Amino acid sequence: MLDQNMKNQLKAYLDNLKSDVHLVLSLDDSDTAQKLLALANDIAALNDKVSVFQDQSASERKPIMQVVNPSKQTSIGFAGLPMGHEFTSLVLALLHSGGHPMKIEADVIEQIAALDQDINAEIFISLSCQNCPDVVQAFNMMAAINPKIKATMIDGAAFQQEVTDRNIMAVPSVYVNGEVFAQGRISLADILEKLIQQLDPEAAKADAEKEAKALSSKETYDVLVVGGGPAGAAAAIYAARKGIRTGIVADRFGGQVMDTMAIENFISVKATQGPKLAASLEEHVKEYDVDVMVGQRASNILSAEESHDGLVHVTLENGAELTSRSVIVSTGARWREMNVPGEQEYRNKGVAYCPHCDGPLFKGKPTAVIGGGNSGIEAAIDLAGIVQHVTVSSIETELFTLLVVVIQQWTVCVPPFVITR
Repeated sequence: MLDQNMKNQLKAYLDNLKSDVHLVLSLDDSDTAQKLLALANDIAALNDKVSVFQDQSASERKPIMQVVNPSKQTSIGFAGLPMGHEFTSLVLALLHSGGHPMKIEADVIEQIAALDQDINAEIFISLSCQNCPDVVQAFNMMAAINPKIKATMIDGAAFQQEVTDRNIMAVPSVYVNGEVFAQGRISLADILEKLIQQLDPEAAKADAEKEAKALSSKETYDVLVVGGGPAGAAAAIYAARKGIRTGIVADRFGGQVMDTMAIENFISVKATQGPKLAASLEEHVKEYDVDVMVGQRASNILSAEESHDGLVHVTLENGAELTSRSVIVSTGARWREMNVPGEQEYRNKGVAYCPHCDGPLFKGKPTAVIGGGNSGIEAAIDLAGIVQHVTVSSIETELFTLLVVVIQQWTVCVPPFVITR
């Protein structure tokens, strides 16, 4: 299942295991099940601390492999074959279940361990989705910490009937205890906050008030950057290099770059992936004395002319207020919307913005792409090998005409397109 190069790399990682890990498989007669068994056996052959067991009663959903710590009774499930973007999720699940330290703060680990209600998290993904692993890995870490939390990655392509029954049209889609919990990328901090709000609203309120108070007590900045994309990161770095007090407020590092599958010709970088570039941005910012406040959104900015003290006041959504002598707003880009009736109501319920992530969920279905520019045509080409039929609708002129020729040539080997404008 794994080539020799991957085996060598994985063996080096598994040398970090400190305790036994069981791979418990519940299988059916599918091809995916045989591949999952082969994968489990390959992993077990690399380290004596890993053992493979088959137990048909361990799960009603099949095929599935559960990564279990037998002493702590923690369990992390992979329904489907965790390859592609999710192979990293599997490797981390093995390491964390085997006692390798997690790269999260001690107070966050304490909060997760303190959750005292049963939580069954199901994360529906597609193996081509670059956003899904972050969500899967967040829940997996929680499950490796607290045995009351069970996390299961579910490959939508392998469990299409379940995807249809639940009307899932976007990934990642998260269900907690059978109810819709979240759709799209969500950080560990946001997951934890949302869970605490549901399980213990009073504690969540107290934590939010405590956080807002701590943020409001921060000293005035010389430069406060609002936004954590490439522009915000660059602004924070250059300000900090001047030796002035610098802070950065961001919902997440990377901005829309985090949702970008491939980036080419970024100066000095021939090609990379969005999440990788975003991680590098964050790492670069943290090389300097920058006060980084991630997971925060600005709701209002009061200019120095409007304020009573000559400072810029930035109010966050949690009620905290930061002050600065100057503010750089770099809130970046968002998905372009059509602004037509029904778009917001059907967002993630048939209206999607990423053919790589959500395309596999539309397998065999008629699909429309709005936009005839390069991104629209690339999306149509990507979808053509998956869906039943692609309709491209565009108001572009010269570029559209040029790309029509490309599409007409491409349709020799893929399902037909209908092109309108």
